[in-house]
Amino acid sequence: MGKHINVISILWIVYGGMGLLWAFILFWILFGIAFIPDIGYEAAYILRGAGIFVSVFIGIFSVPEVIAGIGLLKMKEWARILALILCFFNLIAFPLGTALSVYTFVILVKDESIQLFQKP
Repeated sequence: MGKHINVISILWIVYGGMGLLWAFILFWILFGIAFIPDIGYEAAYILRGAGIFVSVFIGIFSVPEVIAGIGLLKMKEWARILALILCFFNLIAFPLGTALSVYTFVILVKDESIQLFQKP
């Protein structure tokens, strides 16, 4: 069961890192488009605002995924609970989020896993 938990933790770190990378790329794409000549005064402000908003929104959901993955590597009970909560929210992120959420849920709710996270 320990190997499954290590795999889950690494997958959560990678999945959260991909989200942060995606947020960074979207920010620079939208912010860069705002500097195209003759795009218009209002469009530039809208694109910059959208870039900031979208990046922060994606980042807010990606940082807890990385934190949960690091906590699962250290076998912390709070990380197990956080990962289960994130599973619920990522079910709609088809296909990667759904697959990761189902795999995490199946492994982390087993009695063997719960006992591994309990402090001795």
